[in-house]
Amino acid sequence: MAHRMDPTALARKQIDRRLKTVDVQALARPTHGWLRAIRNALDMSTRQAAHRMGVSQPTYARFEKGEAENSITLASLRSAAEALDCTLVYAIVPNKSLDSTLRDRARVVAQKQLDRVHHTMRLEDQAMGEGELAAERERLAEELLRTDPRRLWDDA
Repeated sequence: MAHRMDPTALARKQIDRRLKTVDVQALARPTHGWLRAIRNALDMSTRQAAHRMGVSQPTYARFEKGEAENSITLASLRSAAEALDCTLVYAIVPNKSLDSTLRDRARVVAQKQLDRVHHTMRLEDQAMGEGELAAERERLAEELLRTDPRRLWDDA
């Protein structure tokens, strides 16, 4: 019987592949925001940028301030970017592969479950060795991933 890939596993692989080459450091927002940096690089005043956007100069200045303070809406940021003849690129880039995040979480949940069992076993003088614990944690993590990965996030 052919093994079918889980749709969520396929989605994780596709997202990981798409974001693997993103240079997060290169895309880090300048201190005063991209709007101000691009506008200044174009030697454009806030009045001129506001006119291109079809808003007042104080409104445009609020957009720049809002971007720098993380309070601008994506819609406003997109409109301001278009006024500067730019394209807004928006992404949430995981710090490591999504598969690694999921596996790490499964290990944490497995460890919590083992800690409860191991405590009882120690009280009964039946404690496992470190190697046995590590192997059991991996086995339990794989079982959690296989049976119900959504459950991993219940106590996050």
